[in-house]
Amino acid sequence: MQVVIIEDEQHTAKDLVTCIRKAEPAAEIIAILSSVKEAAAFFKNAPDPDLIFSDIQLGDGLSFGLFDTTENKAPVIFCTAYDEYALQAFKAAGIDYILKPFTAKSIAASFAKYKDLQQKLSKNNPSYKNISELFSSAKKQEQKSVLVYHKEKITPIRIEDIAVFYLQHELTHLLTFDNQHYFVSHHLEELEKMTSGLFYRANRQYLVHRNAVRDVSQYFGRKLLINLTIPFSEKITVGKVKSASFLAWLANS
Repeated sequence: MQVVIIEDEQHTAKDLVTCIRKAEPAAEIIAILSSVKEAAAFFKNAPDPDLIFSDIQLGDGLSFGLFDTTENKAPVIFCTAYDEYALQAFKAAGIDYILKPFTAKSIAASFAKYKDLQQKLSKNNPSYKNISELFSSAKKQEQKSVLVYHKEKITPIRIEDIAVFYLQHELTHLLTFDNQHYFVSHHLEELEKMTSGLFYRANRQYLVHRNAVRDVSQYFGRKLLINLTIPFSEKITVGKVKSASFLAWLANS
């Protein structure tokens, strides 16, 4: 099994090598890459490994951009100190998400998950050549509409027509691009999963469609203020911790 590590902290990379060798002695670590630029150059000229361990926040950007722009088809295990990227990670060929500090035990659990996926694919669908195709297949079945209750009727609202989901008085609402408001029975956490990469969870209260974002401006306390393409009375802000993730989503979605 050939493994690539993408990690910009040298001591963390060494610890990861040690944990990988303990968990999977037969693994061959063919490259340790320290930046998005270096990794992009590597994948351009080298065959895909069997598995990638990657940090998310690197010195020259987020690694998600790398997997969006290269031909790499290897599954990725993301290792990071931040938990807010989990949903985005599983949309970028991620099969597992490990929070630092990792241990030999957590790395071994990720290898076990990788092998389990391999077995299920080969057993249930021999035509799949690699794990990443499983995620491509899943994307084809993403939900198209959300059901809302309105005037004693159940009405499907197409996800592409929804500008914002928002929480108000502990109830979930949606606002469409043509300024229609509805109550939704789902929690924002459920809607975030259902709406794939089309929407971004700006904060606890708001889930915003990419096409609803007109532009972004600086706000107090190093926050970002999202300016929408439609009238909306509330200010939607992104905290400084999530700013890099939000801008990456804005650039790549």
